Formats: sequence, C-alpha cells, structure tokens
Amino acid sequence: MKYIRYLFLLCLAVVLIAVALANRGAVELKLLPEGLARVAGIDPGTSLPLFVVIFGGVVAGLLIGFVWEWLREHKHRVEVDRKAREVGKLEREVKKLKGEKNRGKDDVLALLD
Repeated sequence: MKYIRYLFLLCLAVVLIAVALANRGAVELKLLPEGLARVAGIDPGTSLPLFVVIFGGVVAGLLIGFVWEWLREHKHRVEVDRKAREVGKLEREVKKLKGEKNRGKDDVLALLD
C-alpha cells in the first residue's frame, strides 16, 4: 500500500509540474473592475504566472471547503461532547452505587455481583 501511495504522489507531482510548465504566461490580476477602480481612485493589480493563479484558486477552494465543513459539523461535535460528559457522569454514579452495595461484603462476592 505504501508503494501505491508513493506512485500516486509521483503521478500527481508530474501532472502538477506539467500544468505549471504549460501555464507559465503572465496574467494581470486586478482587485476592482476598471470602471469601479476609476471611481474609487485606486487601481490595485499585479502580474502573476497563470499556474500560480490556478493553484491558488485550488488551495483557496480547499480551505474554504474545510472551514465550511468544520463550521457545519460544530453541532455534531457539541452533541458528542455532551454525550461523553453524560456517560462519564453515569459511570461515576454506577461505580459509587456498586461501592455502596458491596460495602462490608467479601471481595470475591462483590466481584460476582
């Protein structure tokens, strides 16, 4: 299984390098459209290779997806924490009740109960 993982990572690296080499041309990225930039009086922009824009978009999409899922699953994590506290409380109560029930009895008989 380890070799399959390494083979997959190698293939992925070859594909990503091929995409990067095929898209080395510079593109102009602007923060605002031209009309809005004239009204605002600012025109922030930069020139980057296209593969940086592509890979940046993929990374940004992954991060947004991970954060979205983390926020969406918050209610489930809260419920699991609440149930775990409840189980711990009930286990302590059972241990306490078994201790009271078996107080003064022989240890072997207490284990059998």
